[in-house]
Amino acid sequence: MRDPHDVVIRPIISEKTYNQAEMLNVYTFIVHPSASKPEISDAVEAIFDGVKVAKVNTLNRKGKVIRNRRNNRTSKRSDTKRAIVTLSEGSIELYTS
Repeated sequence: MRDPHDVVIRPIISEKTYNQAEMLNVYTFIVHPSASKPEISDAVEAIFDGVKVAKVNTLNRKGKVIRNRRNNRTSKRSDTKRAIVTLSEGSIELYTS
């Protein structure tokens, strides 16, 4: 089994995810591209104490193709995998001031 911090890379903090966390107890993370749903669930429960994961949804996002205006070369942003985690018990304090 991999280290939980290798599976869950970082949380996504935006206005939409902040509202989902407050209202629905749903959190969004960027995860390792080869991570499975049970691995993500176990990693979130291991990293954050006192939480119980009810459901994990995943999605793969393709990186955008970026064009350089100066010399018209194109490059590509990296592909990412996101996990939308619904908690049944507990909460995660990501948004501390």
